[in-house]
Amino acid sequence: MLLVSGEPWIRWNWVGSHLGRIWDALLQHIVLTAIAIGVGILIAIPIGLLAWRYRRTRGAVLASTGALYTIPSLALFALLVPFTGLTTLTSEIGLVTYTLLILVRNIIVGLDGVPDEVRDAAVGMGYRPFRRLMALELPLALPVIMAGVRIATVTTIGLVTITALIGQGGLGSLILSGLIAGFPTPLVIGAFLSVLLAVVADVSLNLFQRLITPWSRA
Repeated sequence: MLLVSGEPWIRWNWVGSHLGRIWDALLQHIVLTAIAIGVGILIAIPIGLLAWRYRRTRGAVLASTGALYTIPSLALFALLVPFTGLTTLTSEIGLVTYTLLILVRNIIVGLDGVPDEVRDAAVGMGYRPFRRLMALELPLALPVIMAGVRIATVTTIGLVTITALIGQGGLGSLILSGLIAGFPTPLVIGAFLSVLLAVVADVSLNLFQRLITPWSRA
């Protein structure tokens, strides 16, 4: 349904009487995003390390994650629904899938960017591969990896809204209900809070990155 003609963009009395619904939608949006990013990182780290360590696998890994990333979100959710239903699991499978290309690629690029002289010095000091990875290579690659986490987080916040079509969606449920009813208030509130959440998440992750990588500011 089209938006009702003459209807104000925001009815504050509706907002005041639906604060609980808005808060629940915001929390669901945050939870869906956090789970997707957390699981995506857990999956991407071993895949990224494998592709970086064994260069012959790199093309196949990036091609596979790239192919998954190109699947339209609505099509992916539609394919999953017959198997996992209109559930959070369906949402998370799709959301995690779209994080992998970004996270895996940044892990590889970050580790590739570690200077060779640093590795040579570590080898000269007797560092074994695992200790070198944990003590030197991953910390030096962390700024690039965190940049990937930031991009994946902002992208996922946007994608979460689409999962409203399968009964999830967080703030997307407000947007969808506003479109269906032709009532702009929940649509505007949902869209505004989605953008605000993305900005807050990006700024927070940037500050966190600066906190854990003080050497990168030198």
